[in-house]
Amino acid sequence: MGWLIFLIIAVAVVAGVFWAKKHFRTEIDRAKRINRANKDK
Repeated sequence: MGWLIFLIIAVAVVAGVFWAKKHFRTEIDRAKRINRANKDK
């Protein structure tokens, strides 16, 4: 039974990561650009 719970959690995490990457790509790119600009100063 424990492996079934682990499998469900693993699937949820993977799905969440894929959704976050799709949804937050623009925000992540903006944050990276800001961080790079701050490092250059």
